[in-house]
Amino acid sequence: MNLDLVTIVVDDYDPAIDFFVSALGFELVEDSPSLTNDGRPKRWVVVRPPGSGTGVLLARADGDRQAGVVGEQVAGRVGFFLRVDDFQAAHTRMAAAGVRFVTEPRTEPYGRVAVFLDIAGNRWDLLG
Repeated sequence: MNLDLVTIVVDDYDPAIDFFVSALGFELVEDSPSLTNDGRPKRWVVVRPPGSGTGVLLARADGDRQAGVVGEQVAGRVGFFLRVDDFQAAHTRMAAAGVRFVTEPRTEPYGRVAVFLDIAGNRWDLLG
Protein backbone atom coordinates (compact mmCIF):
# COMPACT_ATOMS: atom_id res chain seq x y z
CA MET A 1 0.00 0.00 0.00
CA ASN A 2 1.18 3.54 -0.67
CA LEU A 3 -0.11 7.07 -0.77
CA ASP A 4 -0.27 7.96 -4.47
CA LEU A 5 -1.56 11.56 -4.58
CA VAL A 6 -2.60 14.45 -2.40
CA THR A 7 -4.65 17.33 -3.81
CA ILE A 8 -3.87 21.01 -3.54
CA VAL A 9 -6.62 23.35 -4.70
CA VAL A 10 -5.18 26.25 -6.72
CA ASP A 11 -6.54 29.31 -8.53
CA ASP A 12 -5.25 28.23 -11.95
CA TYR A 13 -3.25 25.39 -13.45
CA ASP A 14 -0.40 27.06 -15.35
CA PRO A 15 0.93 29.36 -12.59
CA ALA A 16 0.74 26.41 -10.16
CA ILE A 17 2.64 24.15 -12.56
CA ASP A 18 5.28 26.84 -13.02
CA PHE A 19 5.68 27.27 -9.25
CA PHE A 20 5.98 23.58 -8.45
CA VAL A 21 8.27 22.80 -11.41
CA SER A 22 10.41 25.96 -11.65
CA ALA A 23 10.55 27.12 -8.04
CA LEU A 24 10.36 23.83 -6.13
CA GLY A 25 12.04 21.56 -8.67
CA PHE A 26 9.18 19.06 -9.03
CA GLU A 27 8.57 17.13 -12.24
CA LEU A 28 5.41 17.55 -14.28
CA VAL A 29 4.15 13.95 -14.42
CA GLU A 30 0.83 14.50 -16.19
CA ASP A 31 -1.19 17.32 -17.69
CA SER A 32 -4.19 15.78 -19.45
CA PRO A 33 -7.62 17.04 -20.47
CA SER A 34 -10.37 15.68 -18.27
CA LEU A 35 -13.99 16.34 -17.34
CA THR A 36 -15.74 17.26 -14.12
CA ASN A 37 -18.41 14.88 -12.83
CA ASP A 38 -21.02 16.95 -14.65
CA GLY A 39 -19.11 17.02 -17.96
CA ARG A 40 -17.31 20.38 -17.89
CA PRO A 41 -13.68 20.53 -19.09
CA LYS A 42 -10.85 20.49 -16.59
CA ARG A 43 -7.27 19.22 -16.50
CA TRP A 44 -5.67 16.35 -14.59
CA VAL A 45 -2.35 17.85 -13.47
CA VAL A 46 0.14 15.88 -11.37
CA VAL A 47 3.54 17.07 -10.17
CA ARG A 48 5.99 15.07 -8.11
CA PRO A 49 9.38 15.58 -6.49
CA PRO A 50 12.04 13.71 -8.50
CA GLY A 51 12.29 10.11 -7.30
CA SER A 52 9.21 10.37 -5.08
CA GLY A 53 6.35 7.92 -5.25
CA THR A 54 3.76 10.39 -3.96
CA GLY A 55 2.55 13.17 -6.23
CA VAL A 56 0.50 16.33 -5.90
CA LEU A 57 -2.70 16.71 -7.90
CA LEU A 58 -3.11 20.40 -8.74
CA ALA A 59 -6.85 20.97 -8.87
CA ARG A 60 -8.23 24.29 -10.11
CA ALA A 61 -10.89 25.61 -7.73
CA ASP A 62 -14.36 24.94 -9.10
CA GLY A 63 -16.96 27.20 -7.51
CA ASP A 64 -17.09 29.43 -4.46
CA ARG A 65 -16.64 26.67 -1.87
CA GLN A 66 -13.43 25.41 -3.41
CA ALA A 67 -12.16 28.94 -4.12
CA GLY A 68 -12.61 29.63 -0.42
CA VAL A 69 -10.09 26.95 0.58
CA VAL A 70 -7.28 28.02 -1.74
CA GLY A 71 -4.34 28.55 0.60
CA GLU A 72 -6.33 27.43 3.65
CA GLN A 73 -6.58 23.69 3.08
CA VAL A 74 -5.12 22.96 6.51
CA ALA A 75 -6.45 26.02 8.34
CA GLY A 76 -3.14 27.89 8.44
CA ARG A 77 -1.07 24.99 9.78
CA VAL A 78 1.91 23.46 8.05
CA GLY A 79 0.25 20.71 6.08
CA PHE A 80 2.92 19.61 3.62
CA PHE A 81 6.48 18.49 4.22
CA LEU A 82 9.23 18.54 1.60
CA ARG A 83 12.36 16.63 2.67
CA VAL A 84 15.57 17.32 0.76
CA ASP A 85 19.08 15.86 0.95
CA ASP A 86 20.86 19.24 0.93
CA PHE A 87 18.83 21.72 2.95
CA GLN A 88 21.07 24.74 2.36
CA ALA A 89 21.24 24.24 -1.41
CA ALA A 90 17.47 23.72 -1.67
CA HIS A 91 16.72 26.75 0.53
CA THR A 92 19.08 28.96 -1.46
CA ARG A 93 17.71 27.77 -4.83
CA MET A 94 14.08 28.14 -3.74
CA ALA A 95 14.60 31.60 -2.25
CA ALA A 96 16.33 32.72 -5.46
CA ALA A 97 13.35 31.39 -7.43
CA GLY A 98 11.02 33.64 -5.41
CA VAL A 99 9.65 31.13 -2.90
CA ARG A 100 8.41 33.05 0.13
CA PHE A 101 9.84 31.72 3.38
CA VAL A 102 7.91 32.81 6.47
CA THR A 103 10.48 31.56 8.98
CA GLU A 104 14.25 31.62 9.04
CA PRO A 105 15.98 28.23 8.85
CA ARG A 106 16.44 26.66 12.26
CA THR A 107 17.80 23.42 13.68
CA GLU A 108 15.41 21.03 15.40
CA PRO A 109 16.04 17.52 16.78
CA TYR A 110 14.78 16.11 13.46
CA GLY A 111 16.99 18.34 11.29
CA ARG A 112 16.98 21.74 9.58
CA VAL A 113 13.60 23.32 8.87
CA ALA A 114 12.11 26.48 7.38
CA VAL A 115 8.46 27.20 6.61
CA PHE A 116 7.51 28.43 3.14
CA LEU A 117 4.30 29.21 1.27
CA ASP A 118 3.25 27.54 -1.95
CA ILE A 119 1.62 29.50 -4.77
CA ALA A 120 -1.79 29.11 -3.13
CA GLY A 121 -0.58 30.26 0.30
CA ASN A 122 -0.44 26.84 1.98
CA ARG A 123 2.34 26.36 4.53
CA TRP A 124 5.06 23.78 3.90
CA ASP A 125 8.08 22.67 5.91
CA LEU A 126 11.31 22.44 3.99
CA LEU A 127 13.18 19.72 5.89
CA GLY A 128 16.75 18.56 5.63
